[in-house]
Amino acid sequence: MNGIHDMGGMDGFGPVDPVEKGPVFHAAWEGDVMAISRVMGAIGAWNIDQGRYGIEVLPPHLYLTSYYRRWLERFERAIVTYGYADADEIAAGRSLRPGKPPPRGKQTLENIDRVARRGNFIRPATAPARFAVGDKVLARNMHPKTHTRLPRYVRGHVGVVESLHGCQVFPDTEAMGQGENPQWLYTVSFAGRDLWGADSDPTVRVSVEAFEPYLDPA
Repeated sequence: MNGIHDMGGMDGFGPVDPVEKGPVFHAAWEGDVMAISRVMGAIGAWNIDQGRYGIEVLPPHLYLTSYYRRWLERFERAIVTYGYADADEIAAGRSLRPGKPPPRGKQTLENIDRVARRGNFIRPATAPARFAVGDKVLARNMHPKTHTRLPRYVRGHVGVVESLHGCQVFPDTEAMGQGENPQWLYTVSFAGRDLWGADSDPTVRVSVEAFEPYLDPA
């Protein structure tokens, strides 16, 4: 979908100013939100792509607050959307009635190691890869109203396949609860001037991970 979250190719937001040293969390509640989000994923309340989509649909004035404020806004909306609490319970800050059991049961200490590890999204190939390293491909000029991992700034541009990453869970369907639908994943390189215009540094190339349904032969 198109939204404020896809700001990689937009001007006017100033330079990226990363902080190399400092606390991981700037307030205790940020750590709580991080922990709650990991637990809700581990117990199967929603998957990572549904979580990303939940952030993407936030209004711009909420999305542009802070990183963990986005997560908190997403979390409060998601537990209502997926039936784990009601809006009056969010307002009250506590449960007012018995909650919905999560698909994988409650989180326990025995599950901590599993929660701390990233999941594996590689799946068996359902068909041969359509493209090979060195192939020229056109990123489709698509504007879905739901979740997608193809950035707006590469849509409609020609790039070159750099590498293949196997068949992986397709975020566009997984976010909508439509199943994993595994698709081939590629790294595609684009010339900076093709994306940003003649004023761009001619040495710049941008590499994007793109799923096969996003690409056509160029």
